[in-house]
Amino acid sequence: IEQEIKEMTNFDYYAPTKVVFGKGTEDQAGDLVREQRATKVLVHYGSGSVKRSGLLERIYQSLEQAGIPFVSLGGVVPNPRLSLVYQGIELCKKEHVDFILAVGGGSVIDSGKAIGYGVANEGDVWDFYERKRVAAGCLPIGVVLTIAAAGSEMSNSSVITNEDGWLKRGYGNDCCRARFAVMDPELTMTLPKYQTASGCVDIMMHTMERYFNQEENLDLTDGFSEHLIRTVMENARILMKEPDNYKARAEVMWAGSLSHNGLTGCGTAGGDWASHQLEHELGGMFDVAHGAGLSAVWGSWARYVYKECLGRFKKFAINVMNVEEVGSDEEIALKGIEAMEKFYHSIGMPTSIKELGLELSDADIEKLADQCCDACGGHKGSAKVLYREDIVKIYKMAR
Repeated sequence: IEQEIKEMTNFDYYAPTKVVFGKGTEDQAGDLVREQRATKVLVHYGSGSVKRSGLLERIYQSLEQAGIPFVSLGGVVPNPRLSLVYQGIELCKKEHVDFILAVGGGSVIDSGKAIGYGVANEGDVWDFYERKRVAAGCLPIGVVLTIAAAGSEMSNSSVITNEDGWLKRGYGNDCCRARFAVMDPELTMTLPKYQTASGCVDIMMHTMERYFNQEENLDLTDGFSEHLIRTVMENARILMKEPDNYKARAEVMWAGSLSHNGLTGCGTAGGDWASHQLEHELGGMFDVAHGAGLSAVWGSWARYVYKECLGRFKKFAINVMNVEEVGSDEEIALKGIEAMEKFYHSIGMPTSIKELGLELSDADIEKLADQCCDACGGHKGSAKVLYREDIVKIYKMAR
């Protein structure tokens, strides 16, 4: 019997973001912005937490000491809204802003990237997220990171929610990559446990989406990916008990950046991303925390597709979840899926949509499936290519 011989996939790796990591590094924000030759900055942030902690005032002082004028726009929420993006675009044009400093987590950074697209390009910025046009540029962006989760501080992607239809859509373009990212793990210590856990799931999933594919992966990429996932799991458990553990916060923060800057995707032909698509529709319609939504659907997705990608699921079970190599390949793969769900529960994350607090009707599921297909052109996935009927089945399994 002739066996198909797969060749390793060619890849490009581009990670231009300067990282400034460690305690007190946020005080360097003004100097870092000045290095970019900015003349006026938009300081973009979320809710009152950056104010209450004093971080925003320190950022303002740093910019003032560097002699850089700025304007501010707060109000970013999880699953960042298109309406605030429009406000930011108008403000930047009015004030002749030429640099955006995002102070916050992935939602703030994503909103900043969308504003950057809107300032640098004519027409409606939502066109890029609807894949109707390709952005020709983006206002330069810097980041002071306060939440380890999305990896947007080093990625080429952003995700925005349009309140008209509550559509959550992502767009990726290298021109939006941050010029610098300031990462002080101490800034994440005040996060609630649920938000910390949700962020850890998001970080893991950015690597897991790339890990489950049909390619001949590089051993080095696989090994790095497996170690990254195990590292996040280990430190997530620590942070549930010791939220002010600096080393654990640092491990998770750095993992978040490396998980989504392309490194764990080298040679994987892009990866799967079906779980993210399933969650995006849930997040857009019901405004759930992204990581929690991912853990709620992942087990059902995995059980639906694992036979089509059995070797990868077996390897994942053994190398990541420490499942003993006893029994059939299918048994080992299923034990690995079960072990990951047990981990999710151990850090307070859901493994079903019901555990998210949602009761989905059949009509809800049909609408979610339609929106998934609209967003991805009718099909999604690498471990197993999913079409509308598959998506409906997974949502029903997950509810």
